[in-house]
Amino acid sequence: MATVPETPPPEVQARGPPARSRLVYVAALLVVCAVGLPTRLHPEAVHPCLVQYGGDAIWALAVFLVFGVLFPRARTRTAFLAALAFAWGIEFSQFYQADWINAIRATRVGGLVLGYTFLWSDLLSYTVGVSAGALLERAALLRPPLAR
Repeated sequence: MATVPETPPPEVQARGPPARSRLVYVAALLVVCAVGLPTRLHPEAVHPCLVQYGGDAIWALAVFLVFGVLFPRARTRTAFLAALAFAWGIEFSQFYQADWINAIRATRVGGLVLGYTFLWSDLLSYTVGVSAGALLERAALLRPPLAR
């Protein structure tokens, strides 16, 4: 006789996946920033390949972590898609070269967040970085096992 798998009570189903630990994600974000900032602030001290591609992947990983902090109950797939859309949106925004946004890009923070010129290779780097965050999360390094 076949058994029917038990489904969780409706109140458990309505809650969705367990919340991410904001403390863990903020700590991970600080580590990622500490690893990534040298690729932009001191590129001469970092291998050129890491400057060219790694910094963008690390930036995108940081975006994924920020989405994890802001939306702790979002599914991994949702955080992945939102972070990827944000990162790609920033890259495509670099086609827009109005004086006001270029003035923001001319600041250190504005340049780090908005970038300067569109590169197709950045889209691949962003995909790698956001994917790394999602894969790490799915592997339960940053989330409880039930949230997979």
